[in-house]
Amino acid sequence: MSKKGKAKNTVNKAKHTKLLNRKKAKLKQEKETRKLRLKEIAKQGQKKT
Repeated sequence: MSKKGKAKNTVNKAKHTKLLNRKKAKLKQEKETRKLRLKEIAKQGQKKT
């Protein structure tokens, strides 16, 4: 016999998933910007020598 009424936890799970996806995207974007910054620093170092 299945339960009647609203499904339990679906709203919380959806919010949690949304927050985790946002966090993962932010970390990925920060990693990319860090790589680009390091590349620029490396280029400047090569130009000086």
